[in-house]
Amino acid sequence: MKTIGLLGGMSWESTVLYYKQINEEIKIQLGSLHSAKVVLYSVDFEEIEKLQHSKNWNKAAEILSIAAKNIEIASADFLLICTNTMHKVVPTIEKNIKIPILHIADATGKVLQENSIKKVGLLGTAFTMKEEFYKNRIKSNFNIEVIVPNEEEINIIHKIIYEELCLGIIKEASKKQYLKIIDNLVLKGVQGVILGCTEIGMLIKQEDTKVKLFDTTLIHAKEAVKEALKD
Repeated sequence: MKTIGLLGGMSWESTVLYYKQINEEIKIQLGSLHSAKVVLYSVDFEEIEKLQHSKNWNKAAEILSIAAKNIEIASADFLLICTNTMHKVVPTIEKNIKIPILHIADATGKVLQENSIKKVGLLGTAFTMKEEFYKNRIKSNFNIEVIVPNEEEINIIHKIIYEELCLGIIKEASKKQYLKIIDNLVLKGVQGVILGCTEIGMLIKQEDTKVKLFDTTLIHAKEAVKEALKD
C-alpha cells in the first residue's frame, strides 16, 4: 500500500471527512483490520483565509509548498490538497516537490465522464466559481461545460461556507438556500452539480435533491485509495 499525503486544515472540518472516508474505503477494499497509510499536515486556516481574501496567493502558495515538502519528507508517495480552492496554487506547489499531486478536479472530471455528464453546475467558494483554474481544467481535460450561479447566489454560497460550514455550523435555512440555487442551475440545463467545496457535503446530501450530486471530498478520497492500492 502506498502512503497517502494529506495537506489539510482548510478547514479541519472537511479534513476529518477525508481521513474517515479514506479509511472507510480501505476497509471496503481490503477488509479485516486494514487502514490507510497516511501522512497528514494540517495548516492554520485563519492564516490561509486572510491570504485568500487579500488575494495574496503567492504567500499562500509558499506556506502550502513548505507543508507539501514536509509531507514528502515524511515519506508520502503522493499528495492530496484537501480543499478545492487552494488547487489554484497547485502549479507553484508542484515546482517545490517531487511527489505527484492527485488533482481534485481531475478526480471529479473522471467521475463526471463515467456518469455521461456533459453540462454540470458548480458550487464552491467565490474563488472556485468565478476564477478559471478549476472550471477550465474540467472543460479542457474532460470536455464538460461548467455552469456557475449568478453573482448574488455566488455571494450567498461563499458567505455560508466561511461563516458557517468551516466552523462546523449547519443551518436548515442555509440548506434551503443552497437547494434553491441548485434548482436554478437545473433550470439552466445542468445534468448534475459539483459540490466543489470540501465542506458543502456537510450541508447538502443526495437525498435532499433529485439532481445528481458530485461530492468532491468523497470523490477525491476514493481516488486516493485507488492510487494507494495500485500496483
